[in-house]
Amino acid sequence: MTLTCNLYLDGELDGIVKSTKEVNIGKNGHVKGEIQSDRLIVQGLIEGTINTNTIEIKAGGHVHGEMTSNEFIIESKGIFEGNSILKDSSSKKSKKELPAPKV
Repeated sequence: MTLTCNLYLDGELDGIVKSTKEVNIGKNGHVKGEIQSDRLIVQGLIEGTINTNTIEIKAGGHVHGEMTSNEFIIESKGIFEGNSILKDSSSKKSKKELPAPKV
């Protein structure tokens, strides 16, 4: 499923979701597969691969899998099991090299 709008899912989905906007998995939502979005809010269960700019796991939300994001927010009683990879934002900024320590 490829979208250019927000998506609220409160049922079951097995597959791939790609959205240029926000994806919100409701309390009864269960996704198995892959999600790519600008922002992802999880109140239900996701099992799979996530690539997003911002992910927010709410209380009662559960993510199991691999996640790549710029910003990772998890509320108390939210659950994350898996691997989290921080997107490299340094390519947008110039890198400063520090001088070598004097010995």
